[in-house]
Amino acid sequence: MGMTYVQKLLARACGRPAVAVGDVLEPPVNLAMSHENGALVINQFNEIFQGTGRAPNVWDPSRIAIIFDHRVPAESSKTATNQKKIRDFIAKQGITKFHDIRGDVGGICHQILPENGYVRPGAVLVGTDSHTTTHGALGAFAFGIGATEMASVWALGNILNVEVPGTIKVVVNGRFGPGVYAKDLILHLIGKLTAEGANYKVIEFHGEAIKHLSTSGRLVLCNMAVEAGATAGIVPPDAETERYLREEAGVKDALDVFGPDADAVYDRVVEVELGAMGPQIACPHTVDNVKPIAEVAGKRVHQIVVGSCTNGRLDDLEVAAKILKGRHVSADTRMLVFPASWRIYSEALRLGYLADIVSAGAVVCNPGCGPCLGVHQGALADGETALATTNRNFKGRMGNPSAEVYLCSTAVAAASALTGVISDPRGVN
Repeated sequence: MGMTYVQKLLARACGRPAVAVGDVLEPPVNLAMSHENGALVINQFNEIFQGTGRAPNVWDPSRIAIIFDHRVPAESSKTATNQKKIRDFIAKQGITKFHDIRGDVGGICHQILPENGYVRPGAVLVGTDSHTTTHGALGAFAFGIGATEMASVWALGNILNVEVPGTIKVVVNGRFGPGVYAKDLILHLIGKLTAEGANYKVIEFHGEAIKHLSTSGRLVLCNMAVEAGATAGIVPPDAETERYLREEAGVKDALDVFGPDADAVYDRVVEVELGAMGPQIACPHTVDNVKPIAEVAGKRVHQIVVGSCTNGRLDDLEVAAKILKGRHVSADTRMLVFPASWRIYSEALRLGYLADIVSAGAVVCNPGCGPCLGVHQGALADGETALATTNRNFKGRMGNPSAEVYLCSTAVAAASALTGVISDPRGVN
């Protein structure tokens, strides 16, 4: 019986000829990522060594990545103190994959890992962040874990008690039409599966549309796979994966490129047709409350947010700039733009995208996660409505339980910024 991609990956990682769904494994970890919540991991890590007489040293400092991105620059003395604690730990442990609050190396963790070549096909990657699923776009088995589990990984180098998950195969047919993007596809899929439809499973993406989709678009799909309850989202690596890692991430060493077996057994196969799909909107207060844009067009919005680990890449900024160029954001609407990394910020600056965005009246902020989760920059007032390219719209997600958040693509966000209401980008000339 054939194996799915994640089964083959875990079999290889554990040195086994095959694994079955339900097997419990302890695979070695290729990369362990944390952000500011690394301060919690440090506390748990130090407790592991108390009373052992052993020095609290990580198993392999080259396999740990820490990125400051959630509260940058620090918005409080508490955050600043935690960040200092992490810096001290990093220096003591000799961790080199550290991205501090800097304009040359900083950014959002789920952008920093791929663009620096830290993610490889066939890797086991864990992070203390639920959207660690993002990195399945490059063929890694990537998933989020808690601080206690991460402390164990730092000490041992393995992730304990991993049950081999079943897999949902998603086949995407056709091509994206004008004004329709990967964000629309994943919102449609989450609406179809529901928020718990992929619980404890992997979503494996296939089809002609995926074959022609850029890595940026694949990152969007895998990032939001968790919003359907999935443990991970994965695009089996192919020519586009190799192109991205070689040309954009600068990876020079050998890549382990493989795919699922032709006779792999899936828990479910879901087919999606792109032909008739238009822009999609996730309405408050759940990500699976998805509607075609026509059903919510005209809804008044007070704040537009473009950015995050979902849609803050260079192609997103290009889309926004093209729609906004020579126009103006509605006078009674605020528009905030958060590039996903400083590398993206610099390139968008060089290409003139940021000039077009600012000239239209939007505010470009530093790369970071703050407004997405509502802890830093861009909080909403009581009764306000936000339209965002972020990945969650739970009550209180953007800092105020008395506000509403709608989710959309960058094109919808930019078009709506011009009108002040949710608008179909296909109607913007």
